[in-house]
This record gives sequence, C-alpha cells and structure tokens, in this order.
Amino acid sequence: MVACHFASGTPQQAALDDLRAQVRELSKLVELLQQERPVPAAVLNRYRNSIGYISGVYSVSLGKGRPEIPMRVSGSGFLAGNGLVATNRHVAQPWYGNLEAKRLIDRGATATVESLEVFFPNLTKSIKLSPGPVAKTSDLAVLRLKNPDVARGLTILPLATSPASPGQLVTVLGYPLGTLGLVVKSPLSMYERLAYRHDTDNIAHLAAMSLIRPSITYGHLGDIVGDTIVYDAPSAHGGSGGPVLNSKGEVIGVNCAYLDGFSGSTLGVSIEDLRPLIKEVQAPDR
Repeated sequence: MVACHFASGTPQQAALDDLRAQVRELSKLVELLQQERPVPAAVLNRYRNSIGYISGVYSVSLGKGRPEIPMRVSGSGFLAGNGLVATNRHVAQPWYGNLEAKRLIDRGATATVESLEVFFPNLTKSIKLSPGPVAKTSDLAVLRLKNPDVARGLTILPLATSPASPGQLVTVLGYPLGTLGLVVKSPLSMYERLAYRHDTDNIAHLAAMSLIRPSITYGHLGDIVGDTIVYDAPSAHGGSGGPVLNSKGEVIGVNCAYLDGFSGSTLGVSIEDLRPLIKEVQAPDR
C-alpha cells in the first residue's frame, strides 16, 4: 500500500486540513448534543414534589376610616434550602411591579401581606409562609416555611455551579394558570365539582385529593441580558417563581414573566442574585 503525502501549502493539503477542521467541529457538536439532553425523568420525579403552589391575600390600606382593597396572589416556588422557598419578589410582595398598587402607595396607602401559604404535591395541607429577604434590584425573594418539619422529606433543588449559555436546553416547572390549570387537569368528576368554586376552595380541595401537580415545559435558552435569561419554554400567569433547570437538573434561573404573542420570550431571573439571599437567611445570627 502506498501512502499519500501532500506537501505543506499545496491545495490538496489545504483541503485535507479544512476537512479535518470540519470533522473536529462536528465531533464537538455531537458531544454537546449528547450532553444537552432534556432533564431525565428520574431527576424530574425527584424534584417534582419540591415545586410548590403559592397562594395568599394582601391588602392595600388607604388609611384610617377608608376601605382596604384586598387582592389575591398566586404563583410558584421551589425548595431552595432547609425550610426555605425561593420565588419572585412580586409573589412574596405582590405590590412589587403592580402599577395599581403603586399608585395607591404613592398616595400614602400601606401594603400588607395578610396571608401566604404554599401547597406541595403529595402534602394534603398547606404550609404557612413568613417573609424572608428580597432582592433590591431583581425580582427574587426567599420565604420561610413556618413549619419546616412538614417538608423535611422533600428534596432541595441544587443551584447551577456554572453560568448558563445561550442554546442550551431548559426545563421550566410551575403552576401556570394557577388553580384553573390544576382543575382542568383533574379527573372529569373532580372538574365538574370544582369548576365553579372559588379559588380558595379549589386549592384546598385539590390538596386534600393530592391533585397539586406542577406543569413541565421544555425549550431553549435564547439569550442572556444582564441578570435576565430569555427562553422559549411556554409559561403563563401563575408560573412566576418556578425553577428553570438545565439538562443536569440544576436551577439556572427563576421564571418571572412572559410576553404575549411571541413564544420565544419567556423571561427568568438568573440565580446569581438568589445565592446571597439564601446565605442571608441562613446566617447564624438569624
């Protein structure tokens, strides 16, 4: 057998070098695709029960002798530490980003959370929540479980150890559409019983029947702008506060908003701003 040798700098050698470069690039792409697979079912099953539905009532008081304006809030959250639930600031402090509430507060009104509780899958009763630290410059917050022992068997979701990058696959968990989304997914007999109940009645009945189950959507990370991550995994009202996972099952962001009419613009907040909040609430003097 005669080996073929091309002189350096010849057109044949250049073509061979170009081919080798293409093979290397394709090999890297295949390796990346193998790594960037959807979150395995085993990981989802492990974390699913740690994704909670948050429900509460807050009021905006216009002052003594004037009526308070009660408002309901619902969202998602996930177990981010022992007795700690991570979510959005606009879920923990519902007046944050609410233009109507802001106008009243600017006129001297006082906003107060009357009650806040979280419902985890497979737990038939809710757990009361108490306030925790909130981010000053981003839509993130940490809440405390008033009875953390109830959730002791749940898995804490790990935060990603490396930065997110555009193009990677993401998985979003949460409760888009709130109790309506849960009722619609219920068995027909349950749906007929719950369809016309008030929201507060629905969530209690759903919990009692172990029908609190987060929705799961998949997509790709499209862009990162400052502390905001942009992806095309669908979401809706009520999904705020749910975790955004990479293919390893690590949290890279917290779902916070979506834009109507364009599926490529679901927005989350990078977990880099969540780490200091968790450290703050876990500090020894707290």
